[in-house]
Amino acid sequence: MKRTIIFIAVFIAAMLSGYSQEKPVTLRPVTSAYTAEMGGANLANTYLTPLKYTGWSTAFNYERMQAMKFNPDKWVMRLAAGLTLDGTENPAKNADMWRLVGEFSWGMTYRWRLPYNITVAAGGSTGIDIGVLYNSRNGNNPVAVEAAWTVNITGYATWNTRIGRMPVTLRYQPTVPVTGVFFSPDYGELFYEISLGNDSGLVHGAWWGNYFRMENLVTADLHFGSTCLRIGMRSNVLSTKVNNIVTRVVTTAAVIGISGEWISLNPSRGLDSKARIISALY
Repeated sequence: MKRTIIFIAVFIAAMLSGYSQEKPVTLRPVTSAYTAEMGGANLANTYLTPLKYTGWSTAFNYERMQAMKFNPDKWVMRLAAGLTLDGTENPAKNADMWRLVGEFSWGMTYRWRLPYNITVAAGGSTGIDIGVLYNSRNGNNPVAVEAAWTVNITGYATWNTRIGRMPVTLRYQPTVPVTGVFFSPDYGELFYEISLGNDSGLVHGAWWGNYFRMENLVTADLHFGSTCLRIGMRSNVLSTKVNNIVTRVVTTAAVIGISGEWISLNPSRGLDSKARIISALY
């Protein structure tokens, strides 16, 4: 009887060991991208001036995407951060207006893999942007603050294809805020007055009636081995109206940078030949 029990225990242990060895390891590479942008900008802010200013826009952005551990086939995380600088002039070319804004967002999307190497995803994100506008012609109150926290709808569509022998990943990703809060003083209210304690009514609830923004990002990743050349276009539209202050920001820029997929491996084990690799983009 004792020998029988030992035999059964050894048999079960061997079966479990074999199962664990045959089960493929799931790897979730991180898709990261560092990009620079250059294009045009149109700025209007009636807190500073009734005129529309036009000029150039430049930006530096970082993006990180990865399939989620709890359900890597369906859920994808995206983190993005960037810094934008706009330099513009009034129609008479005798005054400048500058805009410097930093942005950060994080979100998750649920994806569907379709035929012909097409993937679509939809979900949400939350983001913070904060910055300043400076008008060189306003001696008394030359600065306006741009600050908002929003909850957004977002998603993407990708197509994994080839141009000749080169693998290419095409993507379109829009982001539109749905709600949140943003900062705005009263019309003509000086920041000096705010510093003295007149700080009521500075924070406003955001909805499409007083705060509309849309970002469109189109990219093509040209795969040169493990590293990709990323090219594309990004457009941003921001429109706010509160306390009789109207803000309009429109930027369109070309995107160029590098991207790639990186996997964290155990140096003592290396890459398992049976490993299942799940990309964040396709």
